[in-house]
Amino acid sequence: MAGSVRLLWGDAFMAYRLSDDHPLQPLRVKLTVELIRELGLDRFAEIIEPRRATDEELALCHDPGYVRHVRRLSDDPQSADGRALAAGFDNRDNPIAAGMHEACGAIVGASIQAAEAVHTGAALHAFNPAGGLHHAARARASGFCVYNDVAIAVAWLRQQGHRVAYVDVDVHHGDGTQALFYSDPEVLTISLHESGRYLFPGTGFTDETGVDPARRTCANLPLAPYTWDEPWLAAFDAVVPALLRRFRPTVLVTQDGCDTHALDPLAHLLASTAIWPHVGRRLHELAHELCEGRWVATGGGGYAIREVVPRAWTLLFAEMVEQPALAAGLVDIEQYLPEQAARERVWTLLGRDLGSLGRELDQPLSL
Repeated sequence: MAGSVRLLWGDAFMAYRLSDDHPLQPLRVKLTVELIRELGLDRFAEIIEPRRATDEELALCHDPGYVRHVRRLSDDPQSADGRALAAGFDNRDNPIAAGMHEACGAIVGASIQAAEAVHTGAALHAFNPAGGLHHAARARASGFCVYNDVAIAVAWLRQQGHRVAYVDVDVHHGDGTQALFYSDPEVLTISLHESGRYLFPGTGFTDETGVDPARRTCANLPLAPYTWDEPWLAAFDAVVPALLRRFRPTVLVTQDGCDTHALDPLAHLLASTAIWPHVGRRLHELAHELCEGRWVATGGGGYAIREVVPRAWTLLFAEMVEQPALAAGLVDIEQYLPEQAARERVWTLLGRDLGSLGRELDQPLSL
């Protein structure tokens, strides 16, 4: 498999640091790459230095006026006025950080490079662990995300004529990406996440299915707090393969946030790293079954920076390069299980939501 997988990595990723005490720290990406190298998985991939996205590329998903505003704030954080608040900045989640335009632009550029590689055949699979900034909207920052790199990669692939399936397993709903393609019948968006009843951004319910002509090309599975490995994987297996097979994409794009883990400080699910070999293997199989292997993977959320993120993403990458044995020792020994009452409630809610999505599966997707 050597040469068929690309890993996007470079020091430019370390600049996307919104503040010293911000939950999103680029150190997690560096630790992931260091672990990949320590295990020898880098021997099965080509490491590519990221480039910065152009303004034209950012405009694939973002209003040019918003991009100009981000650049001004990035160059001079003291110039912020009321417009910064309106654009989603100057708050705890998205503080105004010097250099954020260039830093996030490098993450966007890397996701485009990943898309270019799988489109041209330079690689079958490509992974940008710094990517997955799925909350940013067309003209607004949100949820630690200045630009939506993964949506821009999807939009770039659409320009090349691809039919794109986007699967988002971050604990937070992929609201920004969903909104950007909500009326596009050539993009399928699937998001598994903790229910918006309990967690930011408060969206991602089963009745959000897209609008004509894209009705039924958007699927959401909101999970109850305390969902652990077994029901999480049951939900994934019940929904993702069936929807992908029905949609028949030509390329798979995934947002692989690992903040579903029990140790993550920003959410309430109780998954372990044991889900990641399964998720990586299934996505890998589906990419080959449906997309001739074309698979663009990004990182996403993950705020247990040392304890979880490097292990979870290295397990995913090991499946991508078909060397799972080299990373097998990274799986959690223990499982994080809630009390029996919480377990029963999770299964009840999961059955209800799977039933709703099951009815959607009986209807043909737009073609």
